[in-house]
Parts: sequence; C-alpha cells; structure tokens
Amino acid sequence: MVALRAHIASCSDCQAELEALYPAVDSLVCRPIDVLRPAPSLQFHLAKRIAEESGQSLLPPPPRRWREPEWEQVAPQIECKLLATDAIRRRVSMLVRLAPGASYPAHIGAEELHLLDGELSIGQRKIFPGDYHNAAPGTGNICVWSQTGCTCFLTTSTEDVLEQSVKGMPDADWRFGGSSITKNGTGSIFHGGSDIS
Repeated sequence: MVALRAHIASCSDCQAELEALYPAVDSLVCRPIDVLRPAPSLQFHLAKRIAEESGQSLLPPPPRRWREPEWEQVAPQIECKLLATDAIRRRVSMLVRLAPGASYPAHIGAEELHLLDGELSIGQRKIFPGDYHNAAPGTGNICVWSQTGCTCFLTTSTEDVLEQSVKGMPDADWRFGGSSITKNGTGSIFHGGSDIS
C-alpha cells in the first residue's frame, strides 16, 4: 500500500485517474447499504460455484437475521414502528398507527404517506386504504387526524417543523424513532431529528 501511495504521489496520470473516480465513489457512499446487498439466491449460486471450482464442500451463506421492530408510543394515541433511517438524507421510514380520534399537529417538511388501513384526514382531504399522499420539502400540512384509527407507511424528514395545534399537548418530550419532539419557548414544537443515526 505504501508503494502504491508513493507511485500515485509521483504520477500525474494516476492522480488524474484517481480524481476522476471520486464522484463515482461519493455517489455510492450516499446510497442505502441494503440496496447494495446481493439477493440470497445470488449468494447461494456464488457459494455453489466457488465450491465446485475449488473442490471444497458447499458453505451456504448464513441466514439473514431480521428482528421485527417494536411499536413505540411517540405521542398520546400515536405509535410508530421505525423501519429504516437514512442519516445522510435525514429521512426515516416507519409504520405509523393512530388510534381512533388521534390527531397530529400541523407541520412543515417533506413526506410520502401510503395509507394501509382505516381513514386519515389531512386538512379537508380524507384518504382511504391504498391512497398516497406526498408533501414536497418545505410545504405544510394542516392538522392530520383519524376518526376511525389508521395505519400508514410514512417516509418523512427528520427535520419536520411542527406547530402546536392540538389542545392539551403535553410539554414533555415525545419519543420518535430515537429522537424527540419537544415544545420550544415560542409555543411551537420541533422534531429534533439530528440525533437519529
């Protein structure tokens, strides 16, 4: 490795080629790791081929270990099951479950929501199972609530800004996928997502 570094330091052609590779490497760093993981069937076929070519016995890849995340109460009548966190893009994907009559305050941020069951009202718009809602970065939603209760798949920014629009919202922190939602001194609350990793 020392010889390689010394060569690159003295060779302008190698330096230029290395510089040309940096954008490709940087784009890979921002990709989710699980997207780059090969499918189990590919892992099995590679292990089989290696065993055949080397004359050794087949060593199948270890089984994937996946643990079902737990539901976590993040606010009164609201539970989340955190599925994935992208710290670089500052986004989380989760299942969200609202109890009948539950509401979520108005907020500004980016989100994609797929309703799985129940009914969900976003302002004056009511969505039903199978419906999709998209809020572009920086856009706002008025209060979200469910009269029937509902479950949805949500991908959202960890930096949503929430407004206090629900009477009786506690002053205490709400736990939200490893970060917290807290009321600040101006009467609004914010989602403190910078500590999600």
